[in-house]
Amino acid sequence: MTIQPGQSIASVPVKYVTERGIEDATSADILGRGTVVFFTVPGAFTPTCHLNHLPGYLAAADQLKAAGVDTIICGTVNDHHVVKAWAEATGALGKIEFIADGLGKLANALGLERDMTGGGLGIRFIRSSMLVRNGVAEIVNIEGAPGVVTNSGAPAMLEALRA
Repeated sequence: MTIQPGQSIASVPVKYVTERGIEDATSADILGRGTVVFFTVPGAFTPTCHLNHLPGYLAAADQLKAAGVDTIICGTVNDHHVVKAWAEATGALGKIEFIADGLGKLANALGLERDMTGGGLGIRFIRSSMLVRNGVAEIVNIEGAPGVVTNSGAPAMLEALRA
């Protein structure tokens, strides 16, 4: 079942990738501190994620912070080495933090998983975004089609924050 507004974030072991490095953490610890924009992507370096979704949040990072967001976090079902390389390659470290959900356990716990085994990609996050306040989902946006970034993109989140 997909997480709904008003529900708490599941506590699942993950790797937390920040400008400080990589550390073991739980999703509840990471997403339970203050006001967090958490957006999920199917994969690091994949076309829409790399060229549209992450860059949109990177470009809007200062505006999101000005609107009251404490932390912007991207979640993806990739190992932490790939996630760190992607964060560095995009220049996102320092503005965006990352959850590497290598086995897809967080994606599953939040009901945000998509089975892409037919294409050789395994279980992945669907494309989504959430506003999380102190560990509770307040807004949950899910894209309706692959390769599209509309309601889960940074402009939609900014609009929701300003409403």
